[in-house]
Amino acid sequence: MRLRTLPLAASCIMAGTVAAAHDGGHKPWVIALALLTTFLLQILSNLANDYGDFSHGVDNENRVGPARALQSGAISPGAMKSALIMVSALTLLSGITMLWLAFGAQGLFMQALIWLSVGIAAIAAAIKYTVGSSPYGYRGLGDLFVFLFFGIVGVMGTYMLNTAVWSWMAMPLAIAIGCYSTAVLNLNNLRDHENDRAMNKRTLVVMMGFVNGKIYQTALIVIGTSSLAYWIALHGHQNRSWLAIIPAVIQCLLLVKVWKTQVPQALDSELKKVALLTFATSVLLWFTL
Repeated sequence: MRLRTLPLAASCIMAGTVAAAHDGGHKPWVIALALLTTFLLQILSNLANDYGDFSHGVDNENRVGPARALQSGAISPGAMKSALIMVSALTLLSGITMLWLAFGAQGLFMQALIWLSVGIAAIAAAIKYTVGSSPYGYRGLGDLFVFLFFGIVGVMGTYMLNTAVWSWMAMPLAIAIGCYSTAVLNLNNLRDHENDRAMNKRTLVVMMGFVNGKIYQTALIVIGTSSLAYWIALHGHQNRSWLAIIPAVIQCLLLVKVWKTQVPQALDSELKKVALLTFATSVLLWFTL
């Protein structure tokens, strides 16, 4: 299930909740179910990624990083398929309950249907990342989907679940979380780009090259930090609100390590740092605002 990835998944829900609470919207049960649904989506994506990369031969002896369940023989492909079905069902159940509490109980059925469609799309995206004959993660589209679902959908969706309205003022925060989440994926692809190229997994890094991947990483962190600073400037009416920018500044400093690294495998430790710093940003936003 790769539970270490859950703090990053929680970041978009926490950030969206902060934006909503700042504007007067705060529904504890909806927030709890949003976190549960997001955790289930992340776990579903992790299981599907394990199954998909194993099926396509990408998880082999040349792979860098933590051991995978199917690659190591810990479970069978049949068991993984059963897990995918079970977690998909649980995700749908949690999401429908969340949408009923947020919209259905208030008679906002059109909003509920729209976000139900988005939720079903999220489940499909979690599975199709590496599963199937033409997974989008093998065609350089993984970054786009991570930005959309971890950033725009995650943050703005949480905002709407709590307020029942759309606000463009929350968009800079959604862009920030989306950029940081995409930066985690890009580090993963930088680390694995040699094996991915050999196995015809065409990530953006495989397409653009190792050095351009570092430039892309820099752009993601800088744009994310700028967007975060802009949102805090608009909404942080107390000086302590700027404490939330500290993890973002550290992320900028960590780019030095990325640029100095010539051996892709050495980037493995950087994934955890960016993910935890993104989570730390959302936690500090939560407590200061």
